[in-house]
Amino acid sequence: MYQVATVFGIILGYLLAWALAPSGNWRVMLGAAALPGLIITLMLLRSPDTPGWYMMQGRREDAVRVLGQIDPDADADRELSTLEIELAEGHGRPSVLQGLGEMLRKPYLRATFFVVLLGFFVQITGINAIVYYSPQIIKAMGFDAGDHMAIFGLPALVQLIGLVAVFVSMGLVDRMGRRPVLLIGIAIMVVAGVVMVVTFMFGATGQDPTDVKLNGGFVALGFLGLVLFNIGFTFGFGALVWVYAGESFPSHLRGLGSSVMLTSNLTANFIVGVAFLPLLKATGGAGVFAILGSFAILAFLFVLKFAPETKGRPLDDIAQYWQNGGRWPA
Repeated sequence: MYQVATVFGIILGYLLAWALAPSGNWRVMLGAAALPGLIITLMLLRSPDTPGWYMMQGRREDAVRVLGQIDPDADADRELSTLEIELAEGHGRPSVLQGLGEMLRKPYLRATFFVVLLGFFVQITGINAIVYYSPQIIKAMGFDAGDHMAIFGLPALVQLIGLVAVFVSMGLVDRMGRRPVLLIGIAIMVVAGVVMVVTFMFGATGQDPTDVKLNGGFVALGFLGLVLFNIGFTFGFGALVWVYAGESFPSHLRGLGSSVMLTSNLTANFIVGVAFLPLLKATGGAGVFAILGSFAILAFLFVLKFAPETKGRPLDDIAQYWQNGGRWPA
């Protein structure tokens, strides 16, 4: 659902830009982001903390109440008793430095390595280069910069198709498992990278790589590549990164572990945002998508080797996986 909200917000952003493009009012485009921020702030004022946090504060009654709101069918006594045992073993309320110290020692060093690299691969494979620079990519397909319907409407269409892929992923992730869904999504991204390399290698004209045009049928092939790339990301990385963020650490390290993953994610996002246009100019469309496709291949191999399958496992059993050297106990 996190990814559903993200993609829906991106679509609204493109549609707002489309509506404001004729006037060129970029200040309103940027300022409009304050509105959802204000709405979220007001909603958060009424939101409770998590049951786990209440238990860390010794507020069991509040934990039972909130758990009942989240999942009325949950076995509250069992879930909270499991958490109580963990807290009694000395895993309650670590400071940031204590938590990081525990994450950098066995048995959780392997989990830290996994979430840091997973968060990094999510962005370094280039999804936000597609989101940020879709209008420029659409222009390279031969559409006029003044054709606002194409420049902003087609990227919105790409994201809408990606939104469908998120819902498909939601329907499959608890049947197939986390790893197969994630691997399928990354594999589609690899295929999309090949399509984009072929498109720009054989269908592009123009001396300046940042101002190329695509010929004939390569326009449709390039659009197909964009669609496939977005489908692969939203089906796999986009939907599953937030699942793994919450399922990769036991409860006392879950918040810190998720924050570390997001920090790695945003670091790679910054690198892609800064480097994409210079790389496009230096290597051309084929070169830059070859680089992104190579990262996708590395991501596939990484997930194949290191990603735990957490389907059907109670959240707090993840500690047993890392204590057993990255394997579920028999």
